[in-house]
Amino acid sequence: METRVDSKQQKYDEAYLRMAQEWAKLSYCKRKQVGSLIVKDKAIISDGYNGTPSGYTNCCEDDEGDTHWYVLHAEANAILKVAKSTQSADGATLYITLSPCKECSKLIIQAGIKRVVYHVKYKDDSGINFLEEYGIDVKHIKEI
Repeated sequence: METRVDSKQQKYDEAYLRMAQEWAKLSYCKRKQVGSLIVKDKAIISDGYNGTPSGYTNCCEDDEGDTHWYVLHAEANAILKVAKSTQSADGATLYITLSPCKECSKLIIQAGIKRVVYHVKYKDDSGINFLEEYGIDVKHIKEI
Protein backbone atom coordinates (compact mmCIF):
# COMPACT_ATOMS: atom_id res chain seq x y z
CA MET A 1 0.00 0.00 0.00
CA GLU A 2 2.86 2.42 0.76
CA THR A 3 4.16 2.09 -2.81
CA ARG A 4 0.74 3.02 -4.17
CA VAL A 5 0.57 6.14 -1.96
CA ASP A 6 4.13 7.12 -2.94
CA SER A 7 3.29 6.52 -6.59
CA LYS A 8 0.21 8.74 -6.36
CA GLN A 9 2.18 11.48 -4.57
CA GLN A 10 4.89 11.21 -7.23
CA LYS A 11 2.29 11.79 -9.95
CA TYR A 12 0.98 14.87 -8.14
CA ASP A 13 4.52 16.17 -7.59
CA GLU A 14 5.34 15.81 -11.27
CA ALA A 15 2.06 17.42 -12.36
CA TYR A 16 2.56 20.44 -10.09
CA LEU A 17 6.15 20.82 -11.31
CA ARG A 18 4.93 20.78 -14.92
CA MET A 19 2.44 23.50 -13.98
CA ALA A 20 5.26 25.50 -12.37
CA GLN A 21 7.21 25.18 -15.63
CA GLU A 22 4.28 26.68 -17.50
CA TRP A 23 4.04 29.47 -14.93
CA ALA A 24 7.77 30.21 -15.42
CA LYS A 25 7.03 31.10 -19.04
CA LEU A 26 5.17 34.19 -17.79
CA SER A 27 8.43 35.67 -16.50
CA TYR A 28 9.95 38.56 -18.45
CA CYS A 29 13.44 37.50 -17.38
CA LYS A 30 15.63 36.49 -20.31
CA ARG A 31 18.51 34.78 -18.52
CA LYS A 32 16.44 32.40 -16.44
CA GLN A 33 12.70 31.89 -16.06
CA VAL A 34 11.56 30.30 -12.80
CA GLY A 35 8.05 29.37 -11.70
CA SER A 36 6.58 28.23 -8.40
CA LEU A 37 3.33 27.03 -6.87
CA ILE A 38 2.31 26.68 -3.24
CA VAL A 39 -0.08 23.79 -2.65
CA LYS A 40 -2.00 23.07 0.53
CA ASP A 41 -4.66 20.41 1.06
CA LYS A 42 -4.47 19.48 -2.64
CA ALA A 43 -5.28 23.04 -3.74
CA ILE A 44 -3.01 25.66 -5.29
CA ILE A 45 -3.08 28.60 -2.89
CA SER A 46 -0.44 30.74 -4.58
CA ASP A 47 1.78 31.02 -7.61
CA GLY A 48 4.74 33.08 -8.63
CA TYR A 49 7.47 33.61 -11.17
CA ASN A 50 10.68 35.60 -11.06
CA GLY A 51 10.37 39.21 -12.04
CA THR A 52 10.27 42.81 -10.95
CA PRO A 53 7.92 44.20 -8.29
CA SER A 54 4.33 44.86 -9.40
CA GLY A 55 3.99 48.04 -11.41
CA TYR A 56 7.73 48.35 -12.05
CA THR A 57 9.36 48.04 -15.46
CA ASN A 58 9.48 44.43 -16.67
CA CYS A 59 13.21 44.47 -17.38
CA CYS A 60 15.07 41.87 -15.32
CA GLU A 61 18.61 42.17 -16.72
CA ASP A 62 21.03 45.00 -17.39
CA ASP A 63 22.87 45.56 -20.70
CA GLU A 64 25.51 42.99 -19.71
CA GLY A 65 22.85 40.34 -19.01
CA ASP A 66 23.23 40.44 -15.23
CA THR A 67 20.06 40.25 -13.15
CA HIS A 68 18.99 43.51 -11.52
CA TRP A 69 19.14 43.49 -7.71
CA TYR A 70 15.43 44.25 -7.41
CA VAL A 71 14.20 41.14 -9.24
CA LEU A 72 12.14 38.92 -6.97
CA HIS A 73 12.57 35.17 -7.04
CA ALA A 74 9.58 33.01 -7.96
CA GLU A 75 9.19 31.48 -4.50
CA ALA A 76 9.42 34.90 -2.85
CA ASN A 77 6.67 36.17 -5.14
CA ALA A 78 4.46 33.18 -4.28
CA ILE A 79 5.07 33.59 -0.54
CA LEU A 80 4.38 37.33 -0.67
CA LYS A 81 1.18 36.68 -2.62
CA VAL A 82 -0.01 34.36 0.17
CA ALA A 83 0.86 37.03 2.73
CA LYS A 84 -1.48 39.46 0.97
CA SER A 85 -4.31 36.92 0.90
CA THR A 86 -6.49 35.22 3.49
CA GLN A 87 -4.57 31.95 2.95
CA SER A 88 -1.77 30.51 5.06
CA ALA A 89 1.22 28.57 3.72
CA ASP A 90 1.63 26.80 7.06
CA GLY A 91 2.12 23.09 6.32
CA ALA A 92 2.07 23.61 2.54
CA THR A 93 4.29 22.28 -0.24
CA LEU A 94 6.29 24.59 -2.49
CA TYR A 95 6.84 23.41 -6.06
CA ILE A 96 9.59 25.27 -7.87
CA THR A 97 11.42 24.83 -11.14
CA LEU A 98 14.82 25.87 -9.66
CA SER A 99 16.02 25.01 -6.16
CA PRO A 100 15.74 27.89 -3.67
CA CYS A 101 18.65 30.16 -2.83
CA LYS A 102 19.74 30.71 0.76
CA GLU A 103 17.77 33.96 1.07
CA CYS A 104 14.53 32.39 -0.14
CA SER A 105 15.07 29.35 2.09
CA LYS A 106 14.63 31.67 5.09
CA LEU A 107 11.31 32.90 3.67
CA ILE A 108 10.18 29.31 3.10
CA ILE A 109 10.84 28.44 6.73
CA GLN A 110 9.17 31.60 8.04
CA ALA A 111 6.11 30.97 5.86
CA GLY A 112 5.63 27.56 7.53
CA ILE A 113 6.14 25.57 4.33
CA LYS A 114 6.96 21.98 5.28
CA ARG A 115 7.89 20.47 1.94
CA VAL A 116 9.81 21.68 -1.13
CA VAL A 117 9.81 19.89 -4.48
CA TYR A 118 12.13 21.25 -7.16
CA HIS A 119 13.20 20.35 -10.68
CA VAL A 120 16.61 21.90 -11.47
CA LYS A 121 19.36 22.19 -8.89
CA TYR A 122 20.86 25.67 -8.59
CA LYS A 123 24.68 25.91 -8.63
CA ASP A 124 24.72 27.02 -4.98
CA ASP A 125 22.99 24.38 -2.85
CA SER A 126 23.29 26.24 0.48
CA GLY A 127 19.55 27.05 0.41
CA ILE A 128 18.62 23.38 0.04
CA ASN A 129 21.13 22.39 2.72
CA PHE A 130 19.66 24.97 5.11
CA LEU A 131 16.11 23.71 4.52
CA GLU A 132 17.17 20.10 5.12
CA GLU A 133 19.06 21.06 8.29
CA TYR A 134 15.91 22.77 9.51
CA GLY A 135 13.86 19.62 8.89
CA ILE A 136 12.02 20.66 5.74
CA ASP A 137 11.23 17.69 3.47
CA VAL A 138 13.10 18.44 0.24
CA LYS A 139 12.60 16.40 -2.94
CA HIS A 140 14.51 16.73 -6.21
CA ILE A 141 12.68 15.46 -9.30
CA LYS A 142 15.08 15.52 -12.21
CA GLU A 143 12.72 14.27 -14.91
CA ILE A 144 9.08 15.25 -15.34
